[in-house]
Amino acid sequence: MASESSGRTEAELLARIDELQRQLVQAQKMSTVGSLASSMTHEFNNILTTVINYAKLGLRHKDDANRDKAFERILAAGQRASKITTGLLAYARRGNDRREPTNIAMLTADLLVLVEKDLQVHRIRLVTQFEAQPILTINASQFQQVLLNLIVNARQAMDAGGVLTVGVRVTPDQEIAEIFVRDTGKGIPAENLRKIFDTGFTTKTADDQGQGGTGLGLALCREVVESHQGRIRVESAVGQGTAFILKLPLKPAETRATTSLPKAG
Repeated sequence: MASESSGRTEAELLARIDELQRQLVQAQKMSTVGSLASSMTHEFNNILTTVINYAKLGLRHKDDANRDKAFERILAAGQRASKITTGLLAYARRGNDRREPTNIAMLTADLLVLVEKDLQVHRIRLVTQFEAQPILTINASQFQQVLLNLIVNARQAMDAGGVLTVGVRVTPDQEIAEIFVRDTGKGIPAENLRKIFDTGFTTKTADDQGQGGTGLGLALCREVVESHQGRIRVESAVGQGTAFILKLPLKPAETRATTSLPKAG
């Protein structure tokens, strides 16, 4: 079974987005961001440990082979740190109300860098499927919040060993860009599918990190997508998992990039 959002005027949607964002921050008390910060702190500690250990190795061993190995590992660690900070800076743009041409595949990839460690901690395997790089005029910070909400929900729906698939594609007619988040979790009962986007409706309690259970996240997702003249669709079966698909219209003036796709997982 599936459920789709319905449209409202843009002014009404923008007002609702502002209201829901304020409620969501208050209800979650920045727990999602705090969880990401904790995960990234551990990640940076690991990176620094790698840099320090291989710097010591390079100083102890004067032969070219060991020094080259040390430099290669230090370079790789530095590149990993740079990737994380780039993603964090992109996420920190939240609050910017401007809509700008944005490569949604790259935006999605930047956010995934921030949640990788959290997924690893919960033993969730991440698979990426970037089939295209559509460029849309959107509020990038709002869409990163949407994706973060969907990813947190998906992670919570799965036990260890689950698979999270995130991707971007363009429909064959080249008129619709789609972002999808699919999990192999518990699924949503049919009687709840039509209510999951309602403000305050939730079937779960917050986890041990305070994430989820507010009944605001999916409502915010719907408002943001509809304010961009898009739709959000959910497909789910109990015991098989759930997929959320964001459908956004591609305007003639917007490009449909197909090269230099983010690396697939």
